Amino acid sequence: MKHIITVQHTQSVHHTNGMVGSWTDWDLTDLGREQADHIGRKLKDELSGKDVIMYSSDLKRAQQTAEEIAKYLGVKPILRQELRERNLGKCCGKSVQWLRENIECPEKTVDDRLFSDGESRRDAWNRLKPFFDRVMAEDSENIVIVSHGDLLSVFNSMFLGLGVESLNSCEMFGFAGGVSQMIVRDDGKRMIKRISDMSFVR
Repeated sequence: MKHIITVQHTQSVHHTNGMVGSWTDWDLTDLGREQADHIGRKLKDELSGKDVIMYSSDLKRAQQTAEEIAKYLGVKPILRQELRERNLGKCCGKSVQWLRENIECPEKTVDDRLFSDGESRRDAWNRLKPFFDRVMAEDSENIVIVSHGDLLSVFNSMFLGLGVESLNSCEMFGFAGGVSQMIVRDDGKRMIKRISDMSFVR
């Protein structure tokens, strides 16, 4: 049986200053580091005595979250660009207000790009899919993945076996610091045991 635990990175500077996250490389706040430390302590209890592999987005806020958690699990995070947040192009480094005032294309389908040089939801899906397939096929039984809200919503749909077009009508978003637990049984059935559990950050 395979256990996959996903962690949405904890509070980042862009959560507090009104700026766009995306591929802008924000640090965690002091609170974010404390939240990540709490997650690590609690995951240590759940994963005690088990071999664990950890993957993380290489953007600072996810990497720093992963590093705090990894202290308790005795692992070194493997950084993967595939786990980055969706690239929103020219609005990176800009404020959320600027984004709202300068959107080039309202996002109505998975193929729309808010900005011409950014990624659509389908682009993000296609970027993640090879990594997702490798994780599902590898022999590791306990996998921790640290990433971002938009990207993890794509991951959730993939895990449930939905197609990319499902994102036109439904998806599962979480919160900063939310921990989700997914299980793949030996018979192949996939189950989500918890979704964006915020009790871990306290």
